[in-house]
Amino acid sequence: MTLPLEKDTIVTRINGIQIEIVELKNLSKQTLENFKTGDGHKLAEYHIHRALEGIFHIGSHILSRIPGGQAAEYKEIARKLGEFGIMDKSYANGALSKMAGYRNRIVHFYAEIIPEELYGIINNDLGDFEIFLKAVKNVLEHPEKFDLTVE
Repeated sequence: MTLPLEKDTIVTRINGIQIEIVELKNLSKQTLENFKTGDGHKLAEYHIHRALEGIFHIGSHILSRIPGGQAAEYKEIARKLGEFGIMDKSYANGALSKMAGYRNRIVHFYAEIIPEELYGIINNDLGDFEIFLKAVKNVLEHPEKFDLTVE
């Protein structure tokens, strides 16, 4: 018997990710010049990092409830979410895997991140967060499709 998903834990993380997305959308309204010279790029890095931590916390939590689903690395979380049908496999191996890599980049190679790349992310890639959230909400609404339960 597997443990149930902890709905409150997941919903708390979902809400946090949604707050980060709102902050990032607000930052995306800045011109690149203002973004680079003000605090925009620092705030974007902070909010992206928090959103990514939320994503991989949720992913790890879901996988911990699936026999054989445990993952030791962030890219492995992404891959296994696709493997077990929690996420679309092409999304899991593509965008979500890139997000895992970027999470590691923010944590370990933060000195190499430049404002232009952050500006590109907040203007072009926030939809990747929404895809993840939609899939997780589907799991919470229909856990039986994934042989899971929710408490």
